[in-house]
Amino acid sequence: MTPSSPEPSASPSRPNLILVCVDQMRADALGIAGNEHIDTPYLDQLARGGFRFTKAYSATPTCVPARVALLTGKSQEAHGRYGYREGIDFPAAYPTTLPSTLGDAGYQTFGVGKMHVFPDRARCGFDDVLLHDGFLHTSRRLSSGPSGAIDDYVDWLRRETGDPRADYQDTGIGCNAMTARPWEREERLHPTRWVADESFRFLRRRDPTRPFFLYMGFHRPHAPFDPPGWLWEKYRSRPQSRRPMGTWVSRFDRFRRDHEVEAEFGARKESVHQDVRAGYFGSIEFIDLQINRLMENLSDLGLLETTAIAFVSDHGEMLGDHDMYRKSVAYEGSAHIPFLLHVPAALREDGAAPREVDEIVELRDLMPTLLDLAGVAIPEGVDGQSLLPALRGGTDADSDAGETVRDHLHGEHVIGSLGHHSMQWIRTPRFKYIWFSGDGHEQLFDLEADPHELTDLAPDPARGEELSRHRELLVTALTGREEGYVEDGRLVPGRTPRSEASWVREFARL
Repeated sequence: MTPSSPEPSASPSRPNLILVCVDQMRADALGIAGNEHIDTPYLDQLARGGFRFTKAYSATPTCVPARVALLTGKSQEAHGRYGYREGIDFPAAYPTTLPSTLGDAGYQTFGVGKMHVFPDRARCGFDDVLLHDGFLHTSRRLSSGPSGAIDDYVDWLRRETGDPRADYQDTGIGCNAMTARPWEREERLHPTRWVADESFRFLRRRDPTRPFFLYMGFHRPHAPFDPPGWLWEKYRSRPQSRRPMGTWVSRFDRFRRDHEVEAEFGARKESVHQDVRAGYFGSIEFIDLQINRLMENLSDLGLLETTAIAFVSDHGEMLGDHDMYRKSVAYEGSAHIPFLLHVPAALREDGAAPREVDEIVELRDLMPTLLDLAGVAIPEGVDGQSLLPALRGGTDADSDAGETVRDHLHGEHVIGSLGHHSMQWIRTPRFKYIWFSGDGHEQLFDLEADPHELTDLAPDPARGEELSRHRELLVTALTGREEGYVEDGRLVPGRTPRSEASWVREFARL
C-alpha cells in the first residue's frame, strides 16, 4: 500500500468493532439468563446469535478499577488498582489502551458516554469522545457542580431545554441512593437515549474508508434509577421474586446501617426495595431498546455483516440480596456480569457456532479478544486472554468444545464500609472462596448447587479439602504482595491493604 492509498474499510480481516458497556448490570438481569421478571428481548436475541459467557466476572467490581481493566486488558495485579479511587491520572499511568492500539492499527475510534477516568476530558486513545460520566465526586468538587465543559450531555441538555441550569440530577435522587422515580422530562432527553443517538450520529458521519471502533458507555442502570415513566409503571406493578438471604448474613450485623439511603449493608422497607427494583429493571429494558435501534442502524447502513459487537457491564448491583446494595463485594450480584459477543458469520472462524460458553472470563479479556478479532497484535503487558480460541468447535450440544481460558480467577476489592479491609476471592468452575483480610474470616459457596450463595460451606468439616484447595490458590495469588497477606505459605489477617496512592508514587518513579 502506498502512503497516498486510503486505509481499507471493514472486511473479514479488519471488522468494525462496537463495545457496549453498561454500568452496574447484574449477570442475571437478562431474560436469557432465566430471569422471568425482566424483559430484554433484543439482548436475548444478540446472545442467541452470538456467544454468551455464563461465568463472566469483574475482578475489581467498582467503576474505576473495572474500567481500567476493560481499557488496558490488565488484571489488578498488573494495573495496580485494588479499590475505588478517583483523581488518578489515567493517561500517565496507562498510555496503551484498547482504543489507542486500534487507532495505531488504522481504526477510527470514537467514544460516547461514561468513561470514568481522570482528567475528565482525557481521551485515553480515542480520536474523540462525547462524555456523560454521571456524578463524579472529584469533578463536582473542582467545578462546583455539573459543567457543560466537562459533561457533553449536560451541555446538550441545556441547549435542548433552553434551561442554562439543567442538571441530570434535577429529579432529586442521588447517584448512589436506593431511591427511584420516573424520568421527568421527555424520553428523548434521557441520558440513555443521548448515548444511543450520538453513537448513531457517528455511524452516519464516520470515515467510510476505515474500519471503526465505537464505544457506547451507558451510565445506567447505575443509580439514579429513573427510567421513562411507562417503564417505571410496568415494573412497579409487576410481581417480583423474593430476595436471596443467606444463612450467614448476621456476619455483617456490625456494619449495617438499616434504612440509610446510600448504605451498602442494611435493611430497606419492602416498598423501597420494590421502587428500586422497578427503576433498575426499567433502566435495563430502556437500554435493551437501544440495542434494537443499534442493530437497525447497522442494517440501514449495510454494516451488520462486517461489525462485531461486545456487550458487558463494569460490575453488578447487589439489589438487596443478603440485605446488601450497590457493589464492591465478591458476591454474585456484585461481581458476576453479563458478557455477550456477537460475531457475524462472515467474521467467525470455522466451527465457531453461536452458543453459551461456560468458561471463567473477566473484563481484562475484552481487549485481547477484540484485538484478536481485528487481527491486531496484543501489546506487551496485557495479561488478559483472547477468548476466540474458546469459541472454536462449539455447538449448543457441545459446551466443552474450544480451549480452556483459565481454571480459576482471583478477584479482590478494598471495602471501605468494612473498615478498609480487603475482600479477596477465588472463583473456580464450581466454587467461590472468599477471605476477609481484616479478620481472616473465610466463606465457601458451591455455585453449581447454590447459585444464590445462601449456604456458607466453610464451617462444614466435610468440605475441608475443598476449602484448603481454594485457600492455597489465594495464597499463590497473594504471595509477594507488599501488604504481607502471606507469610510462610499462610494467609495473614489484619494487614492494611496497599493504598492506591502508594502505587501511584511507585509508578511515578518508573
